[in-house]
Amino acid sequence: MMRTFDYSSLEQKQWGTDILNLVARIHECKGRQDLFVRQKPAELDRLAEIAKIQSTEASNKIEGIVTSNARMKQLFQEKTTPRNRDEDEIMGYRDVLNTIHESHEYIPVRPSYLLQLHRDLLAKAGLSYGGHFKNVQNYISEKRADGTVFTRFTPVDPFCTPDAVENLCHAYEQAISGERIDALILIPSFIIDFLCIHPFNDGNGRMSRLLTLLLLYKSGYEVGKYISIERQIELTKDRYYEVLEESDRGWHEGGNDPTPFIRYMLQVILACYIEFEKRVGIMDASGSRSLAYDIVKNYVNGKIGRITAADVVANCPKLGKSTVLREIKRLTEEGLLIKQGSGRSTFYIRPDSE
Repeated sequence: MMRTFDYSSLEQKQWGTDILNLVARIHECKGRQDLFVRQKPAELDRLAEIAKIQSTEASNKIEGIVTSNARMKQLFQEKTTPRNRDEDEIMGYRDVLNTIHESHEYIPVRPSYLLQLHRDLLAKAGLSYGGHFKNVQNYISEKRADGTVFTRFTPVDPFCTPDAVENLCHAYEQAISGERIDALILIPSFIIDFLCIHPFNDGNGRMSRLLTLLLLYKSGYEVGKYISIERQIELTKDRYYEVLEESDRGWHEGGNDPTPFIRYMLQVILACYIEFEKRVGIMDASGSRSLAYDIVKNYVNGKIGRITAADVVANCPKLGKSTVLREIKRLTEEGLLIKQGSGRSTFYIRPDSE
């Protein structure tokens, strides 16, 4: 019997205080971000560009698809072309990410659109199964400590996949339009079901993260434009896989509990909002903007280990590179930073770290 999809049970569920607190805090952060974006849109352009690179790099890295930092920057600036399949797939991810950033309001949650996003994800790699549902049974496998591999979860079979995706999308659209379930609860529940169907021969994990961004956007949560959600997942990758395993147990019988994954994703989203506020330094206590010196000083005082000028530029998006270099020089002259190395190898450390 094929699994059915009905999100009305989420409406009746008694959520724990931790889940409710996370949802409430994200709502507050969203309000502050919306206000900041309206007031200072130009200051966020660099933050959005950095997030695109980090998202593309992190989501592919989770799947073992990698290239060097230098190559990644060159590819994004279109100063070079992909030279292997990994780089083709990385650029495919970038293309879909751009589509979602630019056109999310025109991408409905329907199987035909999911297939088109998947087609574009794998287009540059020239893979024939891009844009098609799977035609062979896939398995979610895990490697034991001794190196042996075992099947942890068997997704929906290929024959049932088109109907399963159709029913999943319909159930989501019904639930989101009803507005009785908070989108922050509904979105991770949809993603768990998508991953348990595992509708494609390849690219399911990357598609799930792109869909997370898309659905958050469509519900008005734009943090993923400025702070990489995928990077936050990659930084907590072990926990990510643990909660997926906890949340898919008993899925085929409709007996699974998505709560562990919901909690994890709420923590990820909140961490991204907190990072956003840290980077833009929304307002100081008096309501005035911080001076460039204070912004750079606050960043370096909170940074552990090596600090490069590139780090400061990336993390202080409202300051230009020349301003950052000027303030680093000033902090060095004041003894608040110690310069190490020279030329391209220059970095700085805090005096209290020696």
